[in-house]
Amino acid sequence: MSEPAPAVLVLNAGSSSIKGSLHRGDGRRRTVQADLCARETRLTASETSTEPMAPPCVEVLSSTGEDRWAVALAGILDRLCEETSAGAIAAVGHRVVHGGREFAAPVVITPAVRATLESLTPLAPLHQPHGLAAIHAATERLPRVPQVACFDTAFHRTCPEVARRCGLPREWHDRGIERYGFHGLSYQSIVEQLPALVGHLPRRLVVAHLGAGASMAAVLDGQSVATTMGFTPLDGLLMSTRCGSLDPGVVVHLAEGYELSPKEIGRILSKESGLLGVSGISGDMRELLGSDAPEARDAVDLFCYRAITAVGSLAAALGGLDAIVFTAGIGERGAAIRERICQRLGWLGLDFDPQANQSHGPRISRESSRVAAWVIATDEAAVIARSTRLALARLGG
Repeated sequence: MSEPAPAVLVLNAGSSSIKGSLHRGDGRRRTVQADLCARETRLTASETSTEPMAPPCVEVLSSTGEDRWAVALAGILDRLCEETSAGAIAAVGHRVVHGGREFAAPVVITPAVRATLESLTPLAPLHQPHGLAAIHAATERLPRVPQVACFDTAFHRTCPEVARRCGLPREWHDRGIERYGFHGLSYQSIVEQLPALVGHLPRRLVVAHLGAGASMAAVLDGQSVATTMGFTPLDGLLMSTRCGSLDPGVVVHLAEGYELSPKEIGRILSKESGLLGVSGISGDMRELLGSDAPEARDAVDLFCYRAITAVGSLAAALGGLDAIVFTAGIGERGAAIRERICQRLGWLGLDFDPQANQSHGPRISRESSRVAAWVIATDEAAVIARSTRLALARLGG
């Protein structure tokens, strides 16, 4: 039996989960996910694309605390490397949240690149260490296999300078403090998928990536021109445990009025705010929608309000709106949230279709609607796999 064509192994280490997938040359894909939000870390495996989906296989890991990341990464690599010999893995592609100003495209990882990525950790302290841990784990397991970093910030390097600047003294902009934007791999996935579904790429598009981390982007002719996240993934929309947009004076007040340290303030804004903080119940939208507590309603109301106003702002940046796409966990599965947002966008020309929305689309606006609304599953792993192959091809060519 001949050895299968070389595959690309993709590792996506996020703030609440780690996903690994093996992308074979014939289109088959094996995916394993570790959910690190659960009280016990779980690995779930499934087969996608040309093969029928296999029944979920769940393994409970006994690790706790920070060790969960190392154990989950090792478990994912073990599971995926069982699928093929190490020699049949052509490369490892990584989602890396922050590429700073240095990286506007996928790059083959060298010691110098890795050092630069480590230097960017203060800009994304909840995410960058996990991406670096995945690079380290892959290096240990597959030391002779090339690795490629694909960046969530890269998609937004097309934003005009006025959309990237902060209102700070120029010296701080020169030191790298600007609006970078995130979730770029997800936005790239939608831009690549939409023409096959619609027949063309809408010129003025808002993509709503609504999940535990949430953001929106204004995409003009396939390129990002504005986005809700800024210098860090804290900015913009309300999220599961992140505060979103906040008057910076609040940070000064917490520091001076309550004598909180930067670390304490960072914990409040990143891990104790958002849906969890407002509700005092949970950061999980499903749990809040199922609750009768007024605090849960307050959190859902604020999430939707922030999203609605963000669409208006992005439509202004685009000079109008032709389509909106909902993606990620809440965006793809939260029919109630999509309805609440879309019902407030009639002034933009969106004629919402509640029945199609309950069926999760893919189109959730009526055919006569001036602004089309869609639900599309994001596929960051496919973008990373394809980008990894292209980066290696450029290196070889």
